Amino acid sequence: MKYRNAKAVLPERLLIELQQYVKGEIIYVPSNDVDRAGWGEANGTKAKYMSRNNEIGLLYRNGMSLNEIATRFYLSECSIRKIVNSYLVCKK
Repeated sequence: MKYRNAKAVLPERLLIELQQYVKGEIIYVPSNDVDRAGWGEANGTKAKYMSRNNEIGLLYRNGMSLNEIATRFYLSECSIRKIVNSYLVCKK
């Protein structure tokens, strides 16, 4: 996030209006949510976890135990149970 002087980037009438609310303070102007990628979409993390979770769901559906899956993926049985439950709900 980069600091920019409002006087250099805003029209004068907008600057005057803004000064009625904040004078001499630093404010944060968030980017438009439309321009922003969702969690994990920009770097591929979301796709990676979706793929892993689908694999976990398939292994469970094919008869592998929660304990075996947990050991294989280095996750707790509780985490595997949550993934399997969401997989089964989505695949109905």
